[in-house]
Amino acid sequence: MRRLLAINPWFYLFGLALLAVALAAQQYRLFERAWFTVQEWQHGEQWRERSLWLGDYRVVIEAKPIGDISDVSALTFDPDRHSLFSVTNKPARVIELSLEGDLKRTIDLQGFGDPEAIEYVAPGTYVIADEREQRLVKVRIDDATRVLDAADYQQLSLGIGLNGNKGFEGLAYDAANHRLLVAKERDPVRIFEVLGFPHVDEGKPLALHVNTDPKRDARLFVRDLSSLDFDAATGHLLALSDESRLVIELDAEGKPISTLSLLPGQHGLRRGVPQAEGVASDDAGNLYLISEPNLFYLFRKQGD
Repeated sequence: MRRLLAINPWFYLFGLALLAVALAAQQYRLFERAWFTVQEWQHGEQWRERSLWLGDYRVVIEAKPIGDISDVSALTFDPDRHSLFSVTNKPARVIELSLEGDLKRTIDLQGFGDPEAIEYVAPGTYVIADEREQRLVKVRIDDATRVLDAADYQQLSLGIGLNGNKGFEGLAYDAANHRLLVAKERDPVRIFEVLGFPHVDEGKPLALHVNTDPKRDARLFVRDLSSLDFDAATGHLLALSDESRLVIELDAEGKPISTLSLLPGQHGLRRGVPQAEGVASDDAGNLYLISEPNLFYLFRKQGD
């Protein structure tokens, strides 16, 4: 009897350790991620033929500093200018980059509290997301633009589940279906589908719809969302998570089909991406990432 009493505390400690591991696995979505790895291995060949298939990408430019810039957030590709755009919030600016990560110019932002994302939607037209206010602002940018004042442009405030700086973190635009996809960072992770903004045809009345897809969002085995990107060629969505160190490719039904890990040793990375904040793809299938404070990455598919 005494021997049993002496052993029992170890069982309690072992049980607590197992509970801690289970809670950590749940928090970091390790079970879902492990199950996806099995599916990726089983169905990889059929998915590879009709997707971006992120597993085939390798880094070409790694951790290149972007000039005298800090606090970068979000990324979008402009097919007309063949350049990339991002935003910073300290100070609030839009920055334009070359496809090699060189700084081309900066544009001051006025009337924006916490700009966290920018998205190309049409020639010269972009949407900027203000995180804390959950506000979307349609702006125009041309060669002469040096300042953008939010008061001058069309705006939409959603105010869905406001919780400080865990609001809008990423934007993506599906031009064929006029869908603006908006990522809520966390608590909980959500992707909203906004139809009717930006208002493209001024001759027609405004018809605004905001949709959600709980099943798709539940499949996102990530702790947060930092950025989104829509690939028109495949109709697939890329979702970037800083805390999970991962880019996930989702098919048209919202199912994960491939991933790109941002950990050291993966996809040719010598070091892990420290704080991934933006992802974008171009019309040639190249993949671009930026990371705080001002690091630029270019990934290309093997053989391309």
